[in-house]
Amino acid sequence: MEVVNDNSCSWVNDLSPRNNILTLSSDIDCEWLIIGAGYTGLSAARKLGQLYPGQKIVLVDAQLAGEGASSRNSGYLVDTTLNDGFTSNKELDNYKKKADIYKLGIDVIKKFIKEYQVDCDWNECGKYFASSKKEDKKILENFSETLSKLGFEHNLLSNKELKKRLGTNFYNIALHTKGGILLHPGKLVRAMIDTLPDNINLYENSLLLDWKKKNDTVICKFKNGSIKTKKIIFATNGFLKSLGLKSNYNFPITLTASMTRSLTKEEFVSIGEPKEWGVLPVRPMGATIRMTKDKRILIRNTAEVFNPYQMSKSELTKRSLKQKIGIKKRFPELPDDIIQSSWSGIVSRTRNSSQIFEKIDDNVFVAGCYNGSGIGVGTLFGEQIAVKASNENTKEIETIEARNKPTWLPPDPILSLGVRARLIYERFRAKSEI
Repeated sequence: MEVVNDNSCSWVNDLSPRNNILTLSSDIDCEWLIIGAGYTGLSAARKLGQLYPGQKIVLVDAQLAGEGASSRNSGYLVDTTLNDGFTSNKELDNYKKKADIYKLGIDVIKKFIKEYQVDCDWNECGKYFASSKKEDKKILENFSETLSKLGFEHNLLSNKELKKRLGTNFYNIALHTKGGILLHPGKLVRAMIDTLPDNINLYENSLLLDWKKKNDTVICKFKNGSIKTKKIIFATNGFLKSLGLKSNYNFPITLTASMTRSLTKEEFVSIGEPKEWGVLPVRPMGATIRMTKDKRILIRNTAEVFNPYQMSKSELTKRSLKQKIGIKKRFPELPDDIIQSSWSGIVSRTRNSSQIFEKIDDNVFVAGCYNGSGIGVGTLFGEQIAVKASNENTKEIETIEARNKPTWLPPDPILSLGVRARLIYERFRAKSEI
C-alpha cells in the first residue's frame, strides 16, 4: 500500500512547493542506501555525504521527503519528558541517560541551524506540562523533585499566572521547564533537504516493496526499479515494523492534529495577547497544544492504533471535531469555524519508551522509535548511525548505547489488543484534558 501525499498539514502548506522531484524508475547500484527521508534519514545522508564525498549515496522515501512525521509533529525540541515512569534512584539514573540524549539532540540541531543559517522560527521559550486537574499537582511536585536532582531549571505555576501566560483559564496547575525549544518543523526539515551534499541522490514517491540480503549485498525492490547497495540504513521510524525490522520491539501509533488560522487582532486581544507557548499534558492522553509565532493554535488530542498508510477525509473530520472541542474548552471566546486544517501522522513507540539504534547485520543498520521526541533525537540518531555504520565510534554513540534498550513486545493480535486497551484506559483518565 502506498503512502499518500496530502495537502492537509499547515506546517507543510507554509512552505513553497519543491521542484525537480525524482522518482526511482530504473535499476541502480550504490555504496550506501538510506530508506526514509525524515529527520533521521536526512541527517544520516548529510553525514555520509561528508564522510564519503566520492561515493554514491542514495536516499529514498515513500512519499515527498520531509513531509511525513517530520513535518507533521507539534514542533517541540524537548529537553525533558514527563511520562517515563521514574521513582527510585535507579530509575532516576535511567532518566538522566534519556535526558543526556535529549541534550545531544538539541546540540546537533543548534549546530545545523548555525552552520546553514536556518530560519525555523526557533524560540527558546521552554514548555509547560499542564493540567486542569488540581489533583495532578502531586505528579508535578514529584516531577519537580526529579528535575531538581538533575539540575533542570523549572518552576511550578498556578491558575492565575497561567492565565496571564497562556491566555486561557483552563489550566489549574503547570510546571514550566526552561530548556525546551519551539520551532517550525516543516521549515527545519525543508532546510535539511535543501542543504544535502551534492553526492546524495534523492528519490521520492518510491515505496520500498521488499528487501533481502544476498551475500554482502542488500537488494531492494521498488515499484519501478531496484537498488543494490553495499550498506543500508533504515530510517523509517513508524514504518519499521511493516518492513520486518525489530518487529517485536516497536509499534506505530497514529496521531491527528488541527491548526487554526491566524487569530485576528481582536481575537488575539480577547485572550490577552500571550507570547508564543507550548503545553504538553500531564496525563498521557491529554492534549498537546501550542500558540505559534504567527498567532495560530495547534492542538493534538488523539492517539490510536490505526492503518499507518492513510486516513480518509471522513475519518480525519471526526477527529477534527474533537480538536475543535478541545480548543473551545480553552478559548470559548473564539469562533467555531476557526480550524484551518487537520492532518494525521505516525509515531513509533516501544514498551519502555527507549529508542532503536542498532547494527542488524554486517551491512544493515536501523535507527528510530523516538516516542515523540523525533526532532532532536531523530536528527542525532541519523548522524550517529551513519558513523556507526562506518565502523567508527564517538562519545555521542557511547551516550546512546548507555540507554536502556527497548524491551520485547508480544506478537499480534495480542500486541494490538493490549495497546488499544491501554489507550482506552489512558483516554478515560485524561478525558477532561482533551
